[in-house]
Amino acid sequence: MSDKKSGGKKPAGSGSSDKAPSGSPTELELQIQARRDHLAATIDELTTRAQPKEIARRSAAALSDRFQTVTHTPEGELRSERVAAVAGAFVVVAGALIFIRGRG
Repeated sequence: MSDKKSGGKKPAGSGSSDKAPSGSPTELELQIQARRDHLAATIDELTTRAQPKEIARRSAAALSDRFQTVTHTPEGELRSERVAAVAGAFVVVAGALIFIRGRG
């Protein structure tokens, strides 16, 4: 029969095994220490990932990768038509700004 309160699910925080821990106290202490070490490493990694410098570094790397993808073919050749289009748009916008500021 299934447990109606839990809906057949394991309670939160239960391990991946349904068995009760077994072994000598020394083995249990070693398992606990191994889990502590694993959790400490995970927390250190998350702390590093959350630092503003690391977030900025990842964002800059993603932007660089995106720029490379947009301006180069998969073979590494420059997509001159895209670069020319961006340069032309920049010239038009810069010219419009100079024109507007010159009239004001």
